[in-house]
Amino acid sequence: MIIAMLLAHLTGDYLLQWDALARWKGASAKGAACHGFIVLLVTVLFAVLIDPAWWPWALLIGLTHIVIDVSWVLFNRRFMPRSGLYGLVRLLTDQTLHFTVILFALIASGYVTARGLPATIVNEVQTHRMWAFALGYVLISMPTWIFIEFIFYGLINGSAPDFSRVGKYKYVGSLERGLIVTFVATGQFTLVPVVALPRLVLESPQYFGSNRTTLYIAEWLSSLAVAVLIGLALGRM
Repeated sequence: MIIAMLLAHLTGDYLLQWDALARWKGASAKGAACHGFIVLLVTVLFAVLIDPAWWPWALLIGLTHIVIDVSWVLFNRRFMPRSGLYGLVRLLTDQTLHFTVILFALIASGYVTARGLPATIVNEVQTHRMWAFALGYVLISMPTWIFIEFIFYGLINGSAPDFSRVGKYKYVGSLERGLIVTFVATGQFTLVPVVALPRLVLESPQYFGSNRTTLYIAEWLSSLAVAVLIGLALGRM
């Protein structure tokens, strides 16, 4: 159930949040509620696939997700700074809240104890290998892209990402990381440069020599590092 709930969160909160929905979610409480309802449906679906009796806790996770996201919209209308590290801080706070709710539901339902959490995760990885692989590939797609953009824009630029500029790399980067994960997981390490270098060679001329050079290199290296690490983790399963 731990892997299923993490996968449900990443799927609903990232993969199923397309650009138009993301804009609506950020501007309207109704949009945030619609997004949260999608997360709720995915969470309940994944929960009943593992344990049908666990659906009330999945419902709690989904409803809490709606409350958190709607609260962000209302908060931003009054207090959102227009610059600085607010975007990064908000992302980290938001995800911490969601994962805390998931952990609370798992512990409160008696599915896992705080002390036994590591052992339960190891057991689930061994028992539900396909779920674990799915989690790895979902994690390396949109979630990794979002986190990389927010982290490095926040730390280097001191601002939120300019998605009108970086949005075109969303799917290309996800495909690139997915291929790298596959090659590393299957032990075909020599193919990693074949995937990783072309984008650097083709895109770097438009960034090198500009004020975005450091940002671009940091994003590219971190994307590569995360893909390799997840590939190594999946390869050991």
